[in-house]
Amino acid sequence: MGRYGVPSRRFRPPLKRPSMEAFRRRLASVDALPQLCVLGVLSGLLTGGLMVVFRGALEFGALAFMPDGDPEAFERLAVPLRVVLPLIAVALIGLWLWRMPTSVGKIGIGHVIERLTYHQGKMPLRNWITQWWVGLVALLGGLSAGREGPAIHLGAAASSWIGQTMRLPHNSLRVLVGCGTAAGIAASFNTPIAGVIFAMEVVMMEYTITGFMPVILASTTGAVVSQLVYGSQPAFSVPSVQLASLFDLPWIAVTALLIGLVAGGFVRLARPAVWKKRLPMWGRFLAVGVAVAVLAWWYPQVQGMGYDSLERMLVGQPALDVLIAVALGKLALTALAIAFGVPVSIIGPILVSGAALGTLCGLLWATLMPELASSPVVFSLLGMAAMMGAVLQAPLAALMALLELTHNSSILLPGMLAVVIAVLVARQGYHCSGFFISTLDSQGLHPLQRPLMQALSRVAVPAVMERSVARAPRILTRAQAQELLAGKPTWLVVSRENDKPPVGLKAAGLARLMLDEQWQGETHFDLLEIPGQRVDMAPIALQATLSEAFEQLNKQRVDVLYVEHTTAPLIRKISGIITRDAIENYYRNK
Repeated sequence: MGRYGVPSRRFRPPLKRPSMEAFRRRLASVDALPQLCVLGVLSGLLTGGLMVVFRGALEFGALAFMPDGDPEAFERLAVPLRVVLPLIAVALIGLWLWRMPTSVGKIGIGHVIERLTYHQGKMPLRNWITQWWVGLVALLGGLSAGREGPAIHLGAAASSWIGQTMRLPHNSLRVLVGCGTAAGIAASFNTPIAGVIFAMEVVMMEYTITGFMPVILASTTGAVVSQLVYGSQPAFSVPSVQLASLFDLPWIAVTALLIGLVAGGFVRLARPAVWKKRLPMWGRFLAVGVAVAVLAWWYPQVQGMGYDSLERMLVGQPALDVLIAVALGKLALTALAIAFGVPVSIIGPILVSGAALGTLCGLLWATLMPELASSPVVFSLLGMAAMMGAVLQAPLAALMALLELTHNSSILLPGMLAVVIAVLVARQGYHCSGFFISTLDSQGLHPLQRPLMQALSRVAVPAVMERSVARAPRILTRAQAQELLAGKPTWLVVSRENDKPPVGLKAAGLARLMLDEQWQGETHFDLLEIPGQRVDMAPIALQATLSEAFEQLNKQRVDVLYVEHTTAPLIRKISGIITRDAIENYYRNK
């Protein structure tokens, strides 16, 4: 009780409001799960909205010349128009890419993987704009392409933009790219689980709890945004099917073996060869346009995404020649476009071609064993999953897509058999490590990170750096030195003239020197000349990951980095010191 019987109030310090700096600092560590989950929701909202805009732009463009404004109604177009459309498309894409640097023309899933591996998920704006143009023109122009590649690139880049705008640590940018990838797949196919698995298996190439949770939230949110506009139906309708008997399993194995061979051939054909690179750009693009136009003259089913053709396979039995054209022709046209430098998405075409090839095998099995054979629709679905798994070398993503599209768990048993056999045949028969990895390997890039670098890329520099640092001029008076040491810094960052990188000095060395009797008479100290442990240093950004710091240490051939960031225009502040020992200790003790 206080005076006069009035209860006394204890002093309570004001609550600290959460700041953006504290948010960034928390994200630098490996266990910032709540913060990453918030970012995952933001990523899903943004990506889902972008997918609605992309599909809306596609439908708006189709109103100009497609029957009923349907962007896939190439079969109902007049023959001259559907033949000339691919030529116009490659011309527009070629004009856009003409005289552009090669790096700006990189788009799609392969570009996302490259930026994630070599640039910590930072996505260039010019490539993002190029993806809008190429994605819309390729689909409206009747090239054999899908909308999943644009969805993934647009979503991943937009999600990365969130992190870059907020100046978040680069380890969180990597998670944001995974979030955008998952949300793009979920919003495009309406398959949120497959989106999550695809992001982790194909793009991020790792499974961690810290990565899973925000990616799940992003995928779910992206799917919800898409469903609010387009409904809850998947990209194409799938009837309810099941195996007639286990006697189908041997033929399913044969079908998967055939699909694995075709998938490996597709990856091999799509790889740019030396003789292809010798052709001029206009010649390569013209060859792609002419090839599509010639086949589309008789078989317009090879144009566009092909989801309408896929639905017809699942509800009926298209003509045999149409199935062959879609199974082999559409796959060959997609591979030719990629090999000749026309950046189209492959996921839609491989799904449709896999389904057509599976249908052909199912019809043959029904002819051989009419009383025992399951419906060809079963083989269509299994062929779709097997082709996706074999081309991408992503068996789990293919199985999850199969499950979510069919809503039928009984098809997982034959699905696992088909996917595993197809993946093994493509991998062993063609030494195929996946379409996107093979494509990047052919460019001299190696997207599979070493375990050390993969672990270090999950944590940013602020989580490990030494923050007890003081900036010091080269020449100090005794009074200035005492004032500097009063803050008990661990390191002194000593400035040098002519904009040379600063030098690191252990503060304990200066403290011992000032107590030494031999130096009691000194009034000034030259921090670059006095006895003490000095080290050369190189800069590293505050947002960098430990993998970037480790690479910078090796590149600059130093053992210490000073961490700097911009606090105002043209004003750089040193926030801490990170040493090679600190990074190695983190990896050993993680």
